Amino acid sequence: MSLDMKGDIFQQVTNKTARYNSDNITRTNAYQNFYLKNKEIRWAFLASMVSRNAGWNMTDLAIQPLITLLTDKQRWMLFSTYERANWLIFSDAYPQLLLYQLSKEKRTPLFHLLNKFHVSQFMINEWLRFWETKDKSRLVKALIINEQNVIENPVIQQPWYQEKVFHQWPYMLESIFRLNVVLLPGESGILYGLPIYRFTHLDQRISIGNTLADMLFHPDFYPGFLNFALTVKPTGSRKDYEQFFRNSMVAAPPLQEVYAIVQHQDNIREDWFRLRGLKQKWWQNSLPLPDNAPRRYYVKKQALMRLSKWMYRIGRG
Repeated sequence: MSLDMKGDIFQQVTNKTARYNSDNITRTNAYQNFYLKNKEIRWAFLASMVSRNAGWNMTDLAIQPLITLLTDKQRWMLFSTYERANWLIFSDAYPQLLLYQLSKEKRTPLFHLLNKFHVSQFMINEWLRFWETKDKSRLVKALIINEQNVIENPVIQQPWYQEKVFHQWPYMLESIFRLNVVLLPGESGILYGLPIYRFTHLDQRISIGNTLADMLFHPDFYPGFLNFALTVKPTGSRKDYEQFFRNSMVAAPPLQEVYAIVQHQDNIREDWFRLRGLKQKWWQNSLPLPDNAPRRYYVKKQALMRLSKWMYRIGRG
């Protein structure tokens, strides 16, 4: 391959990644559109559904009860944590997806070019393996392992986030009471979901990712999840999901009406695979499939709503 062709591919991938990494909505749509064209890459569908959930967690910060329970600064810091983590994952993963698609079109593997995008050697090896074996299950796990490692140092272990977010009571309250839930709407109004807790633990995040993948592609549930994705346009609002609840709560506005586009600085990331290696248990790590997670989530949100009303009355008194 000529240097000019390599340069053209680099520019094409860089431009597309920057364009679709604008905000939560553009990321969600980019992941989903890629999956619909490349259904063998299951991680892209998983990423789109997790990104949808990140959106309503962001806009939840702009409505009751959190607007009463948290200060403006606390809500902004939580939003910036969601935004930074999701931006970093997309900036690492989307070039991988685009280079896979280009490899298909050109009928030759182009994964050596991932070095230019600072993608871990771990994933370069895994893409080459997938090109030969077509092992869809292994690739989705590899991408889960990779992306959770990608955010470990720049977000989870980063001193600013440790001090300002993860060691503050709003995050600890959310984690202790398992208020953050990834919801997966199925057919006939049934909601499946998984509470997200101990988010600062790398092993736990990988376990959660593996479990979500198991749920999403379970043959009994997948058709309903896909139907939801195809029929419900992502807005970043909880109303995308609460239409499936009997008693919905306060509807948040669309994400793009709440938050302006955030400009990120992308520092050169060290290869996590060379820094800390691979744990073999990450390939097997998963949690039991949950039961009634959405119902528990709804009950706890109602309790928070009552607490915020009580605090408002106390404040006025």
